[in-house]
Amino acid sequence: MNKKQKKMLIRILITTVMVIALQFITVQGLPRLIFYLAAYLIVGYDILRKAGKGILNRRVFDENFLMAVATVGAFALAIYSRSGDYNEAIAVMLFYQIGELFQSYAVGRSRRNISALMDIRPDYANVERDGKLEKADPDEVETGSVIVVQPGEKVPLDGVVLDGASSLNTSALTGESLPRDVKAGDEIISGCINMTGVLRIKTTKEFGESTVSKILELVENSSSRKSKSENFISKFARVYTPAVCYGALALAVFPPLVQMLFLGQSGAWSVWIYRALTFLVISCPCALVISIPLSFFAGIGGASKAGVLIKGSNYMETLSQAKCVVFDKTGTLTQGVFEVSGIHHNEIEEEKLLEYAALAECASSHPISKSLQRAYGKEIDRSRVTDIQEISGHGILAKVDGKEVAAGNSKLMKRLGITYQDCHKVGTIIHMSVDNKYVGHIVISDIIKPNAEKAIRELKKAGVSKTIMLTGDSKAVAEQVARNLGIDQVYSELLPGDKVEKVEALLEEKAEKEKLAFVGDGINDAPVLTRADIGIAMGAMGSDAAIEAADVVLMDDDPLKISKAIKISRKCLGIVYQNIVFALAIKFACLGLGALGIANMWFAIFADVGVMVLAVLNAIRALRVQKL
Repeated sequence: MNKKQKKMLIRILITTVMVIALQFITVQGLPRLIFYLAAYLIVGYDILRKAGKGILNRRVFDENFLMAVATVGAFALAIYSRSGDYNEAIAVMLFYQIGELFQSYAVGRSRRNISALMDIRPDYANVERDGKLEKADPDEVETGSVIVVQPGEKVPLDGVVLDGASSLNTSALTGESLPRDVKAGDEIISGCINMTGVLRIKTTKEFGESTVSKILELVENSSSRKSKSENFISKFARVYTPAVCYGALALAVFPPLVQMLFLGQSGAWSVWIYRALTFLVISCPCALVISIPLSFFAGIGGASKAGVLIKGSNYMETLSQAKCVVFDKTGTLTQGVFEVSGIHHNEIEEEKLLEYAALAECASSHPISKSLQRAYGKEIDRSRVTDIQEISGHGILAKVDGKEVAAGNSKLMKRLGITYQDCHKVGTIIHMSVDNKYVGHIVISDIIKPNAEKAIRELKKAGVSKTIMLTGDSKAVAEQVARNLGIDQVYSELLPGDKVEKVEALLEEKAEKEKLAFVGDGINDAPVLTRADIGIAMGAMGSDAAIEAADVVLMDDDPLKISKAIKISRKCLGIVYQNIVFALAIKFACLGLGALGIANMWFAIFADVGVMVLAVLNAIRALRVQKL
């Protein structure tokens, strides 16, 4: 409990003790009224103050006004009837404050859960200057600085590891408990906790542009984007509150006047005023006003805990209606890292073939060249390579250890007049010749992500009716990936502009209530992410442009998290609708009973506070997403 909540609990306890004590102490008349007023003011002075401020600021109709009128009216009735029974007035305020305390604690708990899982803001950075370490504010560290992260410290800024090897705890970013190992040359993102070794890191981004800063900004701003359900509650409360206030006034005035003027009976003013006050207490819309935003807040927090950042409750609502999911291929369903997947028709040892290819390609920074060098796995001795000649669109010619090596596509082989073997595998084929003799070919392909196939299956289980893949890759590669993953439709050889056109066509084809989600990671995906009903970006390796344009960010690039995000959003929306229906049904039933005189003030207290407590408890369920 925080200080404010403890203070409220003390006020509630003091009032409760005073009311119980007054049941055993015989005090009558004015002293009795003074004692009960003291108990009432101890527990309810803040509500009276807020109601007064609301009237002064011309924002009259809120729950504070309702509670103030109802309780002051109950006091006035007890004085008018000379019953001396002030318990109802105090009980209304007491139980209302208990409900408010409970709600405050529940909201605080959900905020603490989110704060704990998002406790990634670094307090400082150890900057290396002139061989010494100086603590500095991460905001003040320039790009290109060298920082040192000790075991147990948070990584304060994005960068590249210069020296050291360690395991990183990335659970706050990705929701994954398995540590990630890093070594010299690896990229590292801020917000992770260094667990084992000392790391020297060269920063690549300022703090404002770093991963940790952007995540915090996304979570902090998420509540500002309201869903249709939240907007409905706001509009409903603006109409509902004045309506019930005028309704209570009519209930207090018209029935007595009808009895006196038309029926010749006494007005029974105290009976009807009591019913009107009961009507006001029952009408308080706390359950709706509190539980709906809390449900979305808890849902966003639960999703964050699972490594899914949803930028607002409006996106949560849209995501729950997703029936068509469109994927980019490279970096989304595949790792975007080209690897040697096969060596065929080789006339020399595989290792030797790879060695020639890696050495010949050593001067190129092309992803294909990098993949050959990685597959070779040894240090490249450039002194062994001379006369490197790159032929655009064909490949590379070079002398390796004095031998003429050619590495390239079929066009290069034809140009050199070398007979080559076609490959039946899909991928990029690097044909190799040594001293004008064909020695085999190397197959390089983009590796499918480990969970990609399972991700498609889980999406279909989650009720997604159609999965589509858009890619700039060749038709053969795209169709093979789609077949392997079980994707329904595939469109290949697309330019970035073609992707937008294709998504717009798909948006026109779908039913009005169904939503289309697009999943991508690259700069060229940003326009499509913006155009789709809901854009989902890969957060770990995705481009800044894609993350900015997206509505949902997957922190560990795992496509399996997409179905998880949809399930979380559907659970959250289910809880929202349950609370709306439950609260309104109970509220209107109790209002009817109050107007007819069947429900008394005590019933009103339990109806109001009870419904609020149950709705808040139901809302907190949105935080529990582990078993979805």
